[in-house]
Amino acid sequence: MLCCGRALDSPCTLAMLVGFQFAFVLYFSLGGFRGLVSVLVHSADPEFDYSRPHDVYTNLSHLGALVPHQMGPVIPTGAGAAGAAPQLKDCPVPSPLLVGPVAVRLMSAPSLEEIKDKNPLVTSGGHYTPPDCKPRHHTAIVVPYRNRQSHLRALLYHLHPFLQRQQIHYSIYIVHQSGNSTFNRAKLLNVGVREALKDEDWSCIFLHDVDLLPENDHNTYTCNPQHPTHLSVAMDKFRYRLPYPQYFGGVSAVTPNQYLKMNGFPNQYWGWGGEDDDIAARIRLSGMKIVRPPVAIGHYKMIKHKGDQGNEQNPRRFDLLKRTRINWRSDGLNSLKYSLLSKVLEPLYTNLSVNIGDDPHPLKNGTPPRKQTPYLVHHPDRTKDRARQVAPTQPAKTVNHQWKTTNETSGQGEKAGMKQEVG
Repeated sequence: MLCCGRALDSPCTLAMLVGFQFAFVLYFSLGGFRGLVSVLVHSADPEFDYSRPHDVYTNLSHLGALVPHQMGPVIPTGAGAAGAAPQLKDCPVPSPLLVGPVAVRLMSAPSLEEIKDKNPLVTSGGHYTPPDCKPRHHTAIVVPYRNRQSHLRALLYHLHPFLQRQQIHYSIYIVHQSGNSTFNRAKLLNVGVREALKDEDWSCIFLHDVDLLPENDHNTYTCNPQHPTHLSVAMDKFRYRLPYPQYFGGVSAVTPNQYLKMNGFPNQYWGWGGEDDDIAARIRLSGMKIVRPPVAIGHYKMIKHKGDQGNEQNPRRFDLLKRTRINWRSDGLNSLKYSLLSKVLEPLYTNLSVNIGDDPHPLKNGTPPRKQTPYLVHHPDRTKDRARQVAPTQPAKTVNHQWKTTNETSGQGEKAGMKQEVG
């Protein structure tokens, strides 16, 4: 004891004890080892203040006033070119309209008519092209959907201005699964990609859950030319952390070539869970890898909701995942079968109502599978009593629908290119 007391009396020993105490307090005040490393090692990741978000419609008011004669002089390109369209410059990179963190409206969203009024430059089918510059990126947003009207309004209210500030050319496709069969997210994504590529040569396809809203417009909706991109890397549901390294759910993006290389997405996942991990495995098996934006940018909020009837947990998902290495070349785009019941060009989106068949392995819980009702050509903005029943064998029609009028006119039919397979 005497020896210990003498050692503690030493100025050097006391200084060491104080130093250890200070280091101990500093270690835990910075959040442990990771926090200490982040201080000692400079991070190149950008920093954003999410406590002071901007309104999602910031910097867009001047665009509504633009008309063709205000977008620059007409430059003749040859004989008879006096009436040619203005020659626009390429859109700058990054877009000068970006503001960073934006407020997310999780409460009741406005009506579709009100959303349309706030987005005057969005044309029929949810189509947008920057009015004052030539877009460098062309993106189709594909949303698998069934019975989520309030979520759809929230997504449209938030996503249209978000994308317009990025100065990209885009269109939103809502792929509605008709009937009462078990929900199949990945198969609906396959349908959406195929139908979108019949419309235009999109350079990027976004796979977007209807209940996820982006919080930072620096998270650009564009594709990496070499590898599939996972964008929802920091969701509030997971405390803004990636749940596991191979997670590919929520919001992701592929180029058409990447989609073909991985044979699209699996068609066998009926119900909730498993398809995201299957897609991640396909990416690896086809010689690609997953790339992501920085966590500070890839922030998303999820609209809270209860579990959907008809989208119960898939009990076969683990067995299917075990066979991904064997099945990915035969189950996907090359085995996709569906019926397009209706294609409607709504003012804020293109609605695709499809019959993708029935779950071949319905849940065996002692009750018979639910009886199938006649397929409905579903328009999420209308009430059920206004939905039109169409026989599954009836050929689909393209309809340009306007909310403020009662007329619906059939299109001229799909162009010849629509009959071809993707790729």
